[in-house]
Amino acid sequence: MKKTLATFTGIALLAGMAFAAPPFPRHPNLRAAHNHLAIAMEKITAAQKANEFDMGGHAHKAKELIEQAQKELVAAAEAASGTASGPRSAWPREPFRS
Repeated sequence: MKKTLATFTGIALLAGMAFAAPPFPRHPNLRAAHNHLAIAMEKITAAQKANEFDMGGHAHKAKELIEQAQKELVAAAEAASGTASGPRSAWPREPFRS
C-alpha cells in the first residue's frame, strides 16, 4: 500500500511539474529570468508577512507586475520557438538599407 501511494505521488508530482513548467528548454536566459522573478515573488511575500501586509498596496502591485512579466517571458519563449498562438512581433526587423 505504501509503495503504491509513493508511486502514485511521484507520478502526480512529475506530471504536475511537466504541466506547470514554462516552455524554456531551448531558452536558458529566459528560464533564468523566469526563475529570478519567482525568487523575487517569494521575497516580496516574505516582506509582506514581516510587515503584516502593510505596504500601501505597493507590494501587491509589484507581485501583479511580476506575474505579468512571467507571462511575457513564456510568450517570448513560445514566439522564439515558433509555438506561439498569437501574431509574431515585427522585431527584430531587418536593418534599413538604402
